[in-house]
Amino acid sequence: MLSSEHVPSIFFNKSRSIDETNLYDGDIDEGGANKTPYDIIEHDVTTLAKANNLPPPDSFDALQLGSERLRTIIAALHCNILVRKEDLVRNLDYIANILEAVHQDETRRLMEEDDGALSEIEPDSVPNEVRDWLAMTFTRSMSTIKRRPSDKPKFKSVAQAIRAGIMVDRYLRRLSIDIKFKTINEWTFDVFSVNEFTSGQCLRYVGFELMQRYNLPNKLHISITALNNFLEQMESGYSKYRNPYHNLIHAADVLQTTYQIIYNSGLMNWLNDHELFAMFIAAIVHDFEHTGTSNNFHIQSRSDVALIYNDRAVLENHHVSAAFRLMRIDDYNILSEFTPEEFKNFRHLVIEMVLATDMSSHFAQLKTMKSLLSMPENIEKSKALALVLHSADISHPGKPWSIHYSWTESLMEEYFKQGEKEKELGLPCSPLCDRDNTLVAESQIGFIQYIVEPSFVVMGDMLEKILKSLSVPDSELPSPSIPAKSIASSPSPPPSPKSSNDSNHQHDEDNGRERKPSSMTTPLPRPTIVRRPWIEYLKENRERWIREAEEEKRRKELKVIEEEP
Repeated sequence: MLSSEHVPSIFFNKSRSIDETNLYDGDIDEGGANKTPYDIIEHDVTTLAKANNLPPPDSFDALQLGSERLRTIIAALHCNILVRKEDLVRNLDYIANILEAVHQDETRRLMEEDDGALSEIEPDSVPNEVRDWLAMTFTRSMSTIKRRPSDKPKFKSVAQAIRAGIMVDRYLRRLSIDIKFKTINEWTFDVFSVNEFTSGQCLRYVGFELMQRYNLPNKLHISITALNNFLEQMESGYSKYRNPYHNLIHAADVLQTTYQIIYNSGLMNWLNDHELFAMFIAAIVHDFEHTGTSNNFHIQSRSDVALIYNDRAVLENHHVSAAFRLMRIDDYNILSEFTPEEFKNFRHLVIEMVLATDMSSHFAQLKTMKSLLSMPENIEKSKALALVLHSADISHPGKPWSIHYSWTESLMEEYFKQGEKEKELGLPCSPLCDRDNTLVAESQIGFIQYIVEPSFVVMGDMLEKILKSLSVPDSELPSPSIPAKSIASSPSPPPSPKSSNDSNHQHDEDNGRERKPSSMTTPLPRPTIVRRPWIEYLKENRERWIREAEEEKRRKELKVIEEEP
């Protein structure tokens, strides 16, 4: 039995005695004075079912009754006393109506107090626009005319209007978000637009959308609360240094691009659910708490993070280490249900992928992959996904010009800010970091020609090799009359180049939410040619930068001529 010393003090703040428990339902228990706190709470819980003759939500009596019923609910939950769902919902809705009525009444009172002398203005004493200007500038209310008592809105109707407005707003927002994410499978996905629409929270929206598409929280027993908390912390970490480029928008862009490459190639069935989740998390954390300065800057300035990681992949080590430290905290632990083996494999894959984004390992990574492409053996998943993430990380020159140019401006601004820090510290100015002398167009031409284009050629060839290892001739496929589980559970093949635009959305519906990854050893009837939408954009953007470089050169020559005596 629950004694009084086991009941928190909050439950003794109930203003009515046992004899007053049923003030509004007329069921008085004469023996109530001898009951224990547990009996009192149990008795009060039974009154929650009685909804007849309740005072109106905008009345004074409703305030007292609502307070008592809310305390009863809290006490019952604390003492593990069962409250029926319908009683809980009905009473909480009633209490919400009371609070809305009080809020509306208090808001009106404050407005009338603020109006002061303006509330005495007669309708015809000043022009409308003057009266509205006075009200807008010097009070909280647009209305400076006293309402007649009959004009006072009813609290119930106000509460209903508020709830209806909230519901409509939520519906329209959800509908708009769904429309924005219709293109999340496409190479031309505009992350800037999504970030603007989500009020600067595109990383959590894109991350949660992709994971829900493949039902990963449910399949991997990931707490939705922990996932939301984790994504919020990711956004906070990416915003820590207010970087123009290495921020949460960049993380969301890399996440979507990584996903799009795997989706477009049809390799989703090559990954099991844990590997797919690891791929998403690696993309999300790959620049977590980026300082907006390069590894070389940290090494030259002898920063703490450079000393911790001995000048090797300084930032990349920090990104992945900080993310895993965060996951050790219960509120952000998205891996709490993983077995030791699952955690080990997940951690290995995430570390491999994130460390591969170190630009100093770029040429070594391509050389290794070219060597693997010439061999008959299958390519290791960690190496394949590492190249995909690295390619996604440098992919913006392969996107439409408007997207690519926006990223270029942001990146150059971040470089220039680093250059200013280097000058302040007396360090040599790093390449592309001198705001006055950097040739932006020339730098992008070289970046596309020597870095991005070769990376995507190798990655595309790698994807096709993996596809070939998963495909089998039609003659070896199971008979259509005998359903094969591995084939039936796999997504539809990726659209062919001729019909990609027409079938992309349908492919998403078939592939997205019902995916059941198969083993990589299961042969699948799939095309072995990967669509490469980046080729045309790389070509177009390079040609445009060449024209920009020519203009840049002409402007420089004119400036020299003008400066000559």
